[in-house]
Amino acid sequence: MNYEKILKMVEKNNGYITTNEVVDNGVERRFLTNMVKKGSLVRISKGYYGLPNYIADEYYKIASKSKNARFSMATALYLHKLSNRNPLVYNVTLPFGYSGALQKQKNVILNFVSKDILDLGVIEMISPFGMKIKVYDIERTICDIIKNKNKIDGEIFGKALKGYARSKNKNLSKLTKYAKIMKIEKKVNEYMEVLL
Repeated sequence: MNYEKILKMVEKNNGYITTNEVVDNGVERRFLTNMVKKGSLVRISKGYYGLPNYIADEYYKIASKSKNARFSMATALYLHKLSNRNPLVYNVTLPFGYSGALQKQKNVILNFVSKDILDLGVIEMISPFGMKIKVYDIERTICDIIKNKNKIDGEIFGKALKGYARSKNKNLSKLTKYAKIMKIEKKVNEYMEVLL
């Protein structure tokens, strides 16, 4: 019964499951270990499992390591189709004081912000592998790259700003609101005056 329950959760999750999801659904974690021994699941990393012949969803794998992880900067630009560079290293924003598993992950660049702006502009998106992940919306991402210009590739920065300026879906009032909250209104206005 527990094995069937786990397999149903895995199917619902597009082929992936975390230990936390199993435990949250009332199933003991030892069943995951048994399923790995039997070959019905593969351990991808600590606390993260997939069906055999899986392709690991790095976005979901990273997101499952912290409920406060928000994809940001160049990674968010890629997810919003304002960059064509598929990330090899993922930008993740977390609250100041975070000290968890993501600090040890080599393919993650961490950015820290105060808790009062951690959720500013956060949305839920679907990863390229079909999993729900938290990402900053495009206006928050534009504010982040302007604020942290020295942390982002110049070519990605320029193309993203031009792409945003040309976008029919841009929301300049939201961009201004975020810029005020993040105390970068002057910088954002300077870039937008040149581009619009």
